[in-house]
Amino acid sequence: MHTTNGVIGFGESCPRSYVTGESVESARDFCSEHIERLKNNITGLDSLSAWVTEHRSDINSHPAAWCALELALLDALAKTSEESVESLLSQRELEGIFQYTAVIGDMDDDAFSKLAQRYIDLGFLDFKIKLSGQLSGDKSKLHFLANNCPEQYRLRLDANNLWRSTTKAINYLRALEADFFAIEEPLAANNYDQLLELHQALNTKIILDESFLRIEQFKHLATKPSPWIINIRVSKMGGLLRGLDIVNSAKALKIPIIIGAQVGETSLLTRAALTLAQSAGDLGIAQEGAVGTYLLKDDICEQVLMFGPGGKLNMDNYPVIKNAGFGLKLRPALSFIEDF
Repeated sequence: MHTTNGVIGFGESCPRSYVTGESVESARDFCSEHIERLKNNITGLDSLSAWVTEHRSDINSHPAAWCALELALLDALAKTSEESVESLLSQRELEGIFQYTAVIGDMDDDAFSKLAQRYIDLGFLDFKIKLSGQLSGDKSKLHFLANNCPEQYRLRLDANNLWRSTTKAINYLRALEADFFAIEEPLAANNYDQLLELHQALNTKIILDESFLRIEQFKHLATKPSPWIINIRVSKMGGLLRGLDIVNSAKALKIPIIIGAQVGETSLLTRAALTLAQSAGDLGIAQEGAVGTYLLKDDICEQVLMFGPGGKLNMDNYPVIKNAGFGLKLRPALSFIEDF
C-alpha cells in the first residue's frame, strides 16, 4: 500500500473459501473498494481501530481481505512513526525463541513416513497430523510416529470436519489407539454441544478452527472453557487488532491458544503471527507456520522467517525485526505483488 505521504506498507492474507467463504477475487474486490477511503481517513492507530469497530460486520464477511489491508496499514503507520508494529500496538518487542509444530497433511504412507522422518531428524517433538478418515491408513501413520519419535513427543490430530455423527467420530478416534492430547474440528463446524459430548467421551481437548472465526463466538465457550483450545490465525481472524482482542479474551477465560497458519503463507504473515504468539504468553501452547522455502519455491521477503532445527525460530537470528514496521524488506521486482 502506497500512502499519501509516500510510505509503502506491506500486507498479506490467505483467503480460503472453506474457512471464511472468501476467494482471491473477492479479496481483491474488497481491497479495491476500500483502499482510497482508507488512505484518506486512516491517520494513526486510533482512526484505524475506529474503522475496524465501525465496519465490524463487513470485516466479518471479508476477514482475510481486511487482514491484508490492515497489515499494510500497520506496517505503514509504524514506518511513519519510526517504530516497530509491536511498539505501535503497545506490545512487547519480539524476543526469544518461538517453537513450531510439525504439521503433516493427508498423504500416502510412503510420503508420510519420509516427511515425518525429516521432521524427526530435524528434532521436532510436537506433531499435528491430518486424518483421512481411512482407518487403516491413519493408524499406520500414527503408529509410525509412535515407533520413531522420541518418547516425549506430543501429538494432536486434525479431522477437518470429517464426521456428522458424534458416535462415529468417537468410535473412530478410539479405534486409532493413539495417544493424542487434542482433536481439531472432528465434526461439522459450530456444533459446540456435540463437541462437548466428544470431549467428555474421550477426555481430550477440542481445538476450534472453522468453529471460531470471531470474538462473538466466545459466548459458546465461556460457561465451560476447560474443554477448548482456539486456533487463531491472523488471516482468519481479520487482522492483528481483532486477533489481539481474541487473544486477550481467551486469556481472561484461560482458554489455551494455538497460533495457526495457512499453507502457502510467506514471511509477512509469519511475522504478523509472531505478534499474536508473544501476546498469548504461556497460554500459547503451540504455533504453526514459518515453513518458508521448505515449501515455497520463493518467498517475497529478502530474509525468510522459517524454523530451524527442533522447529525453533530464534529472534536473535533476525535482527531485521527490530526495524520500523514489520521490519521486513521485500525482494525487488516480484510480479506477484499487487500495488494499491
